[in-house]
Amino acid sequence: MSEPLRIGFALSGSFCTFARVLEEMKKLRAAGMEITPILSFNAAALDTRFGTAADFIRELTDLTGHVPLTTLTEVEPIGPKGLFDVLVCAPCTGSTLARLACGLSDTPVSLAVKSHLRRSRPVVIAVSTNDALGASMRNIALLKNTKHLYFVPLRQDDPVNKPNSLVADFSLIESTIAAARAGTQIQPLLG
Repeated sequence: MSEPLRIGFALSGSFCTFARVLEEMKKLRAAGMEITPILSFNAAALDTRFGTAADFIRELTDLTGHVPLTTLTEVEPIGPKGLFDVLVCAPCTGSTLARLACGLSDTPVSLAVKSHLRRSRPVVIAVSTNDALGASMRNIALLKNTKHLYFVPLRQDDPVNKPNSLVADFSLIESTIAAARAGTQIQPLLG
């Protein structure tokens, strides 16, 4: 019997998409993947209209069997120890996109990506930001041309009321993981 695919699953603070992302995590678990959650500082600490941080951490722990990694010291060994086969960043906010594009590793999510990339392993990014077609577009373009980074296809989620907003089609996370493992960007990228 082969070992399960080991997924690091990093979540940054697009709180309104957490429920959809959790549904996809459940599908990955049902497909036999081992998932270790990683939370940005905000995702780990902020109570919002979408729920409390403590409840979210408890739900992630129950779903994955792993307590989320929430500090820089907890995520630093990801690369040196080769902890994951694929790292997924979903949702990936505009702030996280900017950090990644600038090579900053000052949050658990951005350091997890940096650490994972040191072994040239695939990173799957599922964008969720209200300024993707604005200020964040340059970061998306830069990261699109970065080796070992793959995007979950995305679309405008509310072009009338939020004309610059893009959100990944989270239902394509598993397909994007499979394509990324083969070194391929799933297409079409923009729907």
